[in-house]
Amino acid sequence: MAAIVALMFALLMLTFSFPVNSLSLNYYDQTCPKAESAVTNAVKKAMMNDKTVPAALLRMHFHDCFIRGCDGSVLLKSVGNNTAEKDGPPNISLHAFYVIDNAKKAVEALCPGVVSCADILALAARDAVALSGGPNWSVPKGRKDGRISKASDTRQLPAPTFNISQLQQSFSQRGLSMEDLVALSGGHTLGFSHCSSFQNRIHNFNATLDIDPTMHPSFAASLRSVCPAHNKVKNAGATLDSSSTTFDNTYYKLLLQGKSIFSSDQALLTTPKTKRLVSSFGNSQKEFEKAFVKSMIKMSSITGGQEVRLDCKVVR
Repeated sequence: MAAIVALMFALLMLTFSFPVNSLSLNYYDQTCPKAESAVTNAVKKAMMNDKTVPAALLRMHFHDCFIRGCDGSVLLKSVGNNTAEKDGPPNISLHAFYVIDNAKKAVEALCPGVVSCADILALAARDAVALSGGPNWSVPKGRKDGRISKASDTRQLPAPTFNISQLQQSFSQRGLSMEDLVALSGGHTLGFSHCSSFQNRIHNFNATLDIDPTMHPSFAASLRSVCPAHNKVKNAGATLDSSSTTFDNTYYKLLLQGKSIFSSDQALLTTPKTKRLVSSFGNSQKEFEKAFVKSMIKMSSITGGQEVRLDCKVVR
């Protein structure tokens, strides 16, 4: 598997036009050989107490990479007059930052000032997938941590209400293809969504319909029961698929049945190319995992930091 990933990474670097720093599969082999196992242990320990950790770490990594590249800026706390990314509207529901902090402490005890927070987050996202029953892969390393984190920049994140044109534009601006869009959307096999992110599909859909007609009627009814029109339950919502703690291809199967949560999920069925990929991944766990690993390596290779933080919450 490592040899396959190494070849895949080399090919990606030849064709990938988005600016990247020099990443390597063996970046810490000499300077911090036990770094990866320390991160994995931190993720394992957290998962024992909280089954939502994998989804949280995967989403955190995605939200980090989509702003200024994978530079750990999502980990920085707000200071003074600056409101950081983690406190921006799309990131308010991000959690499990303590897992990264614990992993960083463990790594710092092994090799002070060597491993970036951005690399730790990338490794933790991989572990989140692998420990949830998904594929494992070798993560290219050598990212640096960024010094800038602004809540206003979170407006750049693709929204759950996006249509296919908006999604394509968002991904292409980061050097990611339609194939990457469909594969990375499979990350929705893990996790939970609050009602606010899908209310647009189950209440006042348009001028004539209350419910999105592409949604399976019984599924829509179940969502409306937990998310009434004037919902006042703070943490009400629904899991993103029926096996929300297991990394599998159920997301695609349900999407084809009209049982997806977000408008952005349903949007994947609105072009022949993306619909064909959804069907392919829904029919083959192996094909999905292969595409997901390729797209994760590609996305996580978008870099832009300058330093190695000693504390993931503050600039050095």
